[in-house]
Amino acid sequence: MSQILTFLGESSAARTKIAIASAKSLANQGKRVLLAGGAEPVLPIMLGAYLGPDPQEIGANLQAVQFQSSVLLERNWEEVKKLEAQYLKTPILKDVYGQELSILPGMDGALALNAIREYFESGKYDVIVYNGTGNINTLRMLGMPESISWYVRRFRQLFINSDLGKAISDSPFIQPLISTFLNVNPTADNFAQPTNQANNILDKGKKVLANPQQFSAFLVTTPDPIEVVSSRFLWGSAQQVGLTIGGVIVISPNGNSNVSEDFAPLQVTNIPDIKEGNWQPLVDAVPDFTAQTLLSPKPIEIDVNARQVKLFLPGFDKKQVKLTQYGPEVTIEAGDQRRNILLPPALSGKPVAGAKFQNQYLIISF
Repeated sequence: MSQILTFLGESSAARTKIAIASAKSLANQGKRVLLAGGAEPVLPIMLGAYLGPDPQEIGANLQAVQFQSSVLLERNWEEVKKLEAQYLKTPILKDVYGQELSILPGMDGALALNAIREYFESGKYDVIVYNGTGNINTLRMLGMPESISWYVRRFRQLFINSDLGKAISDSPFIQPLISTFLNVNPTADNFAQPTNQANNILDKGKKVLANPQQFSAFLVTTPDPIEVVSSRFLWGSAQQVGLTIGGVIVISPNGNSNVSEDFAPLQVTNIPDIKEGNWQPLVDAVPDFTAQTLLSPKPIEIDVNARQVKLFLPGFDKKQVKLTQYGPEVTIEAGDQRRNILLPPALSGKPVAGAKFQNQYLIISF
């Protein structure tokens, strides 16, 4: 079973050091490892190697790749055009070329997430170590499958129930008109194929992120109080996208720190900083990621029998957590992020009977 490992923290240099050391350590264990990063120069500088948009060997069992959004957009655009030609009788995108497309805000994360998905599903790697921005933008990127699927199910139902949706469904004139532009019958099952494919991708993404054996993150910090506060914020924010934080790695000159209480109940691993390009002390000091992750609190636990939902929200107090309920889902707001919880059938649609914030948990009763 393939795994994805990433790191969160304020210092790009510190996170990159740990990503490289972790990739080397896992490769030394005989695992096939892909070290992936963005277009920033920190990763290739520290590796001392040029990285391109395609994986290349940098050591035994170890490959590295640099996500270049322009290249990823160009490649994905060709897939978009193929899909358009499959379902639209007169394609309109055939004269727009990937080489001329500009990168818009938000595209980098979406393209990187799709690339990670493709490498994960390829079966070529046992572990993918992703060295992203390591901040709230990375968390928003990882939460995209959940966020997009919410928009799809919420607005799809609104459209179906709207006068426009009913008119299209019931009109004997509109459906034939649509059929003149499409290669498929909009009322037939084959029209649902692309929608189902997209939903399947989103569902797979949500399941992988929710499984700590397949996806986990570790906090990287120094003993500096400001960095500790920032890491605690990222810890709580990660729970809002359903990402399990497996532990904390602290880089300090002497390899010692006193931050365990700030991150309880996570395990804290102290690591000395790299000296004179010698990676071995860091490689030897990285923790057992799988073992630590399995001991970490789950972001969410649903107990149908007790009619309770428990969310682990460390780094926040009750004044920073907001609970609302609109329709069948419950919305949690914390850390400048919202999470819409799709409840199981036994609890769906039932009103919230009570909520309390206790021992870093938000406990919701129905």
